[in-house]
Amino acid sequence: MRLYLAVALLMLAFVAYTEAQEDTIEQKFTKFGEQISELSRNLAEKAKTAFQDINTSEFATNAKNWFTEQFEKLSGTPQ
Repeated sequence: MRLYLAVALLMLAFVAYTEAQEDTIEQKFTKFGEQISELSRNLAEKAKTAFQDINTSEFATNAKNWFTEQFEKLSGTPQ
């Protein structure tokens, strides 16, 4: 009889221990929110870097200069 009681007590302790290790719904939502925030920060940083790279590229600089020259030719104002 003692053996059954000891085994039952150990099983209850084990179940209580494993349930304590699982995240609650609130913790899961908090973790999910943090992951989404991190993802959006990374995406924003990558987009900003890509825009800066494109904006300072040789092609973009040449295109800006060409459009400026064409506009000045059309408007008739000398440099």
